[in-house]
Amino acid sequence: MKRITTLCALVVLLSAACRREPSESKPTGAAGSAAADVAPATKPAGVRVYVTNETSGDLTIIDAASQTVVGSAPLGKRPRGIKVSPDRKSLYVALSGSPMGGPGVDRNSLPAADRRADGIGEVDVATGRVRRIIHAGVDPEQLDVSADGSRMYVANEDAAQMSVVDVSSGAIVAAVKIGEEPEGVSLRPDGKVVYVTCEGDGAVFAIDTGTNRILRRVEVGRRPRAIGFLPDGSRAYVTLENDGTVAVVDAQAHKLLQSITLEGTGQGPKPRPMGIAVRPDGSMIYLTTGSFGSLFFLDPSKNAGTQSLAVGQRPWGVALLPDGRTVYTANGPSNDVSVVDVETRQVTKKIKVGERPWGIAVVDR
Repeated sequence: MKRITTLCALVVLLSAACRREPSESKPTGAAGSAAADVAPATKPAGVRVYVTNETSGDLTIIDAASQTVVGSAPLGKRPRGIKVSPDRKSLYVALSGSPMGGPGVDRNSLPAADRRADGIGEVDVATGRVRRIIHAGVDPEQLDVSADGSRMYVANEDAAQMSVVDVSSGAIVAAVKIGEEPEGVSLRPDGKVVYVTCEGDGAVFAIDTGTNRILRRVEVGRRPRAIGFLPDGSRAYVTLENDGTVAVVDAQAHKLLQSITLEGTGQGPKPRPMGIAVRPDGSMIYLTTGSFGSLFFLDPSKNAGTQSLAVGQRPWGVALLPDGRTVYTANGPSNDVSVVDVETRQVTKKIKVGERPWGIAVVDR
């Protein structure tokens, strides 16, 4: 009889435990207030895709396995460039209080800049919360982070300089004056040199990360945007928006080798190369083309014979998933991202995100 009574008690306890619903917590945004539809404060599993939305000022979080939005989080004004920390625990997002204005717009006609909004938002991957704002110079647009996570290199568009930031303290340790409208920032794979594109100058600046001095200014073409290095650091590929070409640069000698003209049929009169992503094995380069609406596939072993795929409205940011067969593009005007199967070269899905998606980062946990 005693044994039967004990078994009954155990059954009651187990039933109660099964009925208990897990508690949920909502992380807070940069201002500390609770945000709706924010990713739960637990360590995410699998692959997550993070999209910065320039106009809505937030971050969209996508589960790569289900290809669905699983959360969003407030960031601040004009989030654009985004990078993952080497330990994959943090995201660094460039925020800017400068008003939006396209090429050729008279800056004097724009509203006054809100310099208090400038900074790099450090986002906790586990919770989606902004831990702190790192003040990394005026109007940060894009950035890169050293392999050991100790240094951050930031393009300050309105200030025509690159800021070098000590990540731990958040202090600017060097400011390098470069050309007009710096944008793209990429470290060579060995970490010894950082390249910065300057749209207004039509040049790339190669900077020694040991001394923070300019090694060379490389004339590449009109309105250079982004940089992608081959894994061995031998060459850099630079997207040239106004030329419709990609510049190939000797990344050791820092000199222009050739320009590759992109040709195809798209939404505009010619391709306008913007974002760039390089496969980890260096076998393929993926290029977004802005108002042309296409993703180009460039084989660096040939530096010619590119092919393209229509992906959406003004694709900008681009990222390759760890599976090696999936690319995401950020399509600004349509407020969505395209999921591309690079083996079949087809858009398999479009996912709605925030307003004016700009940058994309991928975290594999």
